[in-house]
Amino acid sequence: MTEKTPSPGGAGTAANDGSVGDQAASRPGGPIAADRESIVVPPAILAQQAGWAQPGDRPRTAGGTKTDDEAPQIFASNVRKSDTSEAGYDENPPGVGKLGVILGTVLAVLLVGSGITLYMVNKDDSKDSASAAKPDAAQTAPPTPSAEPVPPIKDSAKVLPTVTGDFGKKADIQVPGEASDGSFVVKVLSEGSGPKVEKNNWTSVDYTGKDWNTGKDIPSSYDDKGKPQIFQAGTDALIPALDQAVIGKKAGSRLLVVAPPAAGFGSQGKPDMSIGAKDDLIFVIDIRNTNAPDAVVSGTVTPPPADFPQVKDNGKKPAEITPVAGAKDPTELKTHVLIKGTGPAVEKGEKVVVQYTGALAKDGKVFDSSLSKGQAFSFAVGGGQVIQGWDQGLAGQTVGSRVELVIPAAMGYGDKGQGDIPPGATLVFVVDILDAGQG
Repeated sequence: MTEKTPSPGGAGTAANDGSVGDQAASRPGGPIAADRESIVVPPAILAQQAGWAQPGDRPRTAGGTKTDDEAPQIFASNVRKSDTSEAGYDENPPGVGKLGVILGTVLAVLLVGSGITLYMVNKDDSKDSASAAKPDAAQTAPPTPSAEPVPPIKDSAKVLPTVTGDFGKKADIQVPGEASDGSFVVKVLSEGSGPKVEKNNWTSVDYTGKDWNTGKDIPSSYDDKGKPQIFQAGTDALIPALDQAVIGKKAGSRLLVVAPPAAGFGSQGKPDMSIGAKDDLIFVIDIRNTNAPDAVVSGTVTPPPADFPQVKDNGKKPAEITPVAGAKDPTELKTHVLIKGTGPAVEKGEKVVVQYTGALAKDGKVFDSSLSKGQAFSFAVGGGQVIQGWDQGLAGQTVGSRVELVIPAAMGYGDKGQGDIPPGATLVFVVDILDAGQG
C-alpha cells in the first residue's frame, strides 16, 4: 500500500506513504486476496502517486503532454529506506584437521608506478580455528559520505526574498540580488486561526517555490492540475524545508521558507528539476489543514434510510452498526452521506486520509477499525490498493464527509473471505474523509 511520486520535497526517509506502521497490515479488513479481480490503473494515476525513489523520475499529468517545466511536481516521498548491514564473516569456520588450521590469506596490492608486490601470510600453527585472521573492515570498507547536518531554524536572516499575494493563491516571490547567507529560515507571513501542526499530524499544504541561485520557478501546487501536498509532519517523509517547517505552525498560516542545500536536496541537488547541489531554495507554504492521527469529522448527521444499517457515533471509538433485520444481500454498492463535508471532492488518483469502522452486515459485528488503532489510514483512491467498494464508493465524496458504504461481497472479499470476514459476506463501512491531496 505504498505510493511514490517525484516532487520538490520527497528526499527524506519515509514511512510507508508517509504514515506510521505497516499499511498492508492496517488495510481495512486485512490484505486483499491475491486472486481477486485485478484493477487496471491508468499510468497517469500511478505517476501522480509514485515518489522520489530515484532521481530523475517525473510524473506526467493525466492525458497531458506537458513539458517538464510545466508538469506539476509532488512533494511526497514514501519510499522506505532499505536496511543494510555490513558484510559479515563466519565466526566458526569449518575445521581442517586436528594437527592445525591452514590460514591462507593472500593480499594483492597494486602499486601505481612501482610494480606489483605480492605478500603471503604464512601458515599459523594455532589450533584455535576461531582465531583465524579476518579483514579489518575499518581499513577495507570504502568511505561513506555523511549528509550535511540540517541547520537550526531561524525566523529571520540578513537578506530575505520579498513575497506578495494572499493565502490560498500562488505567491509572487522576488529573489534578492545578493546571495543567501545559508540560514534555514521559517518566517510566518500571516498567521492562521486553525490548530497547530504537531509531529505525526496529517497535514496538507499548498506551495509556491523558486531556486534562489537561478531564479527559476519550482513547480507549484497552484499550477494547472496541481494538488495540495499531504503528509505526516515531522516523519522525514519530505525534505526538511517542508517536513520541519510546518511543525508548531497553525493551519491557515502562510510561511516563507528559505532552505540551504542541507534542508533541501543535499549535496546531490535535483538535476531533473535543474536544482544544483549548492542551490538555496525558497518556498511559500500555505498550511491548509492538519489532523491528529486519531481525528474524526464532525457536523450535522443525516440518518441513513430505513433499508440501510443504522449507525451510532461513538466519537473516537469504533461506530456501532445495527443491521437491518431480514435484509437481503445487495448486488450493487450502496452509499449514504451521514455528514456532508465542505471540502473539495475526492478525485481518482488522489491520496486520502480516513478513519473507518468495518462491520458485517449480517450481525453488525465489527471486524476492523482505524479508531481502535488510533491511527488514520491513507491510500490512493482508484489505485486498487483497497477493496473495490472503497475505490468506487469514496471517489467524488467531499473532504470532511462521513460516508456509509454497504458493499456486496463481489466488491469486497468475495467467496473466500478474509480473517474475521466469512466468505460471501456483505460489508458495512463508516468512513470519515479527513483530507485529500497528492503524496
